[in-house]
Amino acid sequence: MTPPTPLPRSSSPVPIEGASVFVTGADGGLGTEFVAQALDRGAAVVHAATLEPHRWSDPRVRPLVVDIRDGASVEAAASAAADARIVVNNAGTGSAASLVTGDLDQLRDVVETNLWGSLRVARAFAPVLEANGGGTILDVLSAAAWDHRLKSYSVSKAALWAATNGMRLELAPRGVRVVGLVLSFTDTAMRRTFFPGVPDVNQPADVVRTAYDRYEAGALEILADAHSAALKAALAEPLVEAASDPE
Repeated sequence: MTPPTPLPRSSSPVPIEGASVFVTGADGGLGTEFVAQALDRGAAVVHAATLEPHRWSDPRVRPLVVDIRDGASVEAAASAAADARIVVNNAGTGSAASLVTGDLDQLRDVVETNLWGSLRVARAFAPVLEANGGGTILDVLSAAAWDHRLKSYSVSKAALWAATNGMRLELAPRGVRVVGLVLSFTDTAMRRTFFPGVPDVNQPADVVRTAYDRYEAGALEILADAHSAALKAALAEPLVEAASDPE
């Protein structure tokens, strides 16, 4: 068996203190914490990207209206945040629609947003980070990538996990780190909207604190909670017959 190819070396993590940070989905439960905690850690500026206009009280926040499903919108954001060193790829959507019987347009929208939208952001900002001397793209993933009971949401996050790992290999020689943040159910508006009744494992503040701590420590994949770690470990287990999944 051929030994695995070593991961190419990329630059060390850019410290949050003094950095310019770009955050998508900045007005959501996780997004507001990514903005607030970056400021608490001394970020020089945070470019806060939201789908609708949003007001911020801290003068270091520079609001941007960005639709990650639209290429021109993302390219405009990359131009406006041309000083970025850290990109938090957080925007996303959900759906509990069945893969077998659900509306295909709705299923496509989930994948379009969570995979292609996130990839669009990464592609637009990779040359920005490289031009600025290196930086990091932090993709917000989900343990749903390894637990496929969340249907189209699981499909979209599994695809983004693969894309994150692929981009890490492509961008490392250019001095751009690609970090994956994997988390289980977290108390956010999206979870309450699309997956009501499911108990939360995490609070957004705890997830973001863990993400930033481990990012600055040099981690390339961050498992935010024990449930995510257990699911990843279970990938090595043999498949068994699934219990019925009632609609």
